[in-house]
This record gives sequence, structure tokens and C-alpha cells, in this order.
Amino acid sequence: MEGAWQRVVQWISSSRRLVVFTGAGVSTESGIPDFRSPGGLWERYNPDDFTFQRFVQSEEARLRYWAMSTEMYNLLKRARPNAAHLAIADLHRMGRLDCVITQNIDGLHQAAGLPQDRVIELHGTALAVGCLSCGKRYEREEIQERVARSSSSPRCDECGGLLKPATISFGQQMPQRETAEAFRRAEQSDLFMVVGSSLVVQPAASLPLTAKKAGAALVILNRDPTPYDSLADALLRGSAGETLEKIVGELKALQGPVTAG
Repeated sequence: MEGAWQRVVQWISSSRRLVVFTGAGVSTESGIPDFRSPGGLWERYNPDDFTFQRFVQSEEARLRYWAMSTEMYNLLKRARPNAAHLAIADLHRMGRLDCVITQNIDGLHQAAGLPQDRVIELHGTALAVGCLSCGKRYEREEIQERVARSSSSPRCDECGGLLKPATISFGQQMPQRETAEAFRRAEQSDLFMVVGSSLVVQPAASLPLTAKKAGAALVILNRDPTPYDSLADALLRGSAGETLEKIVGELKALQGPVTAG
């Protein structure tokens, strides 16, 4: 293990296009349960009740969705960046990071100090709400106040369209711009580092393979095995926060102090 993480330090030090791909294993270290794990939302709710098609077709389904989503949002509001988020933000400040591609919807990378333009949110964000008809965006807190006061699901001020948290639901089309940009960045990377993802949710799970086929070195840091472990050039097991903190600490010793930015 020691040899693996030390190799990763050297690779990051010499990389020109490091892309970090983060999944639920990073969010869980901030106290946000993985939906699929014990204690997660899908233990108490049936995912089949929350498809995009049901949301569009049924007011009853929309009310159930907003009740579930409000519970999740209240968790996210209390969450704070952990050591993994802070270490990745340090990589940016050190000039080592091309971008983060994330499956997470909690905005904690930005809260840790990453500029918005360095974060590609493949599954959207729970911190905003969008109109499904005209595309108008709202701050989440504004719409939550409406939800708390009303017995019906919220509608757009501009066009009367359905409002929905700006996350990707089951059966909803992936965001085209973000998905295309994520695959472009993966293909152009020279080092692709997976952190805290089980690599089972498509199409995001294909990003490491895209990077590897294009010639990037592949690092996988996850507590549990993934389908792509055999392709990894370095495989790290353990806590995302502790491991990244150690890697970035060694990088700082090699490179010098973190610069502002």
C-alpha cells in the first residue's frame, strides 16, 4: 500500500491534466448517507416511486417526491466539506488539477473552495431548482419555503411549468453539456483518479475506461472493490479523506506551500 500511494504522489506531481472523479464515498464522509446503503433513503422509500416519468405525470407523485427531496435537502444543508473535499481543493490551488467530475449533488466541492467552472456535476445539484418547461433556475431555499407553505407542488413564476430540484432522477435524460464535457476531459487527461465511487452507475462508470483507453494512468481509491480494479495502475483502499490528505501532504512537501486562489 505504501508503494501505491507514493507512486500516486509522483504521478500527480508530474501530471499536466489530472482529472478527479468523485462519488458517494466522498459525500458519506461528510455525514450524507449513500442512498443505497443501510440507513439511506432507499431503505425507507421505493426508488420506483420517484422516476422522472411519474413526477411529470402525477401531482400525487410530485408531492411524494418533494417530501423525500426535502428530507434529503435538510441533510445536505447541514453537511460540511470533509478532508477529501479540502485536499482536492488544495490540488487546485497547487495548480495540479484540471477538473473534478462528480456524481454528487451536494455542492461540497464548491464549498471547499473549488471554482464552479472546475466542477462538472453529472447528476446535477440539489442546491437549485429548475423549471422543466422554460428552464428558469431558482435558489433551492426560495422554493423550499414555498413547498412548506403550500399543499400543491411548486410551479414556475414565468411560465407555470413544473418545478423540480436540479438533480437527475431515474429515467431523466443526463445533462448533455456536462456529460459531453466530462467525457472530453476524461479523454484528454493524463491521470484519472477515481475517489469514492463504486463505478456501477452508467454512463459515469465508463469515464475511467475512456481515460484509460486514451492513455491516462488510472488510480482508484475506494473502500470496496469496483468493476474496474483490474485496469487500475494504482489501487488504494481506505478512507477518501485520510488517503487524499496524506497524498496532498506529501505533494506539499515536494512542491512547497499552497498558493492562494
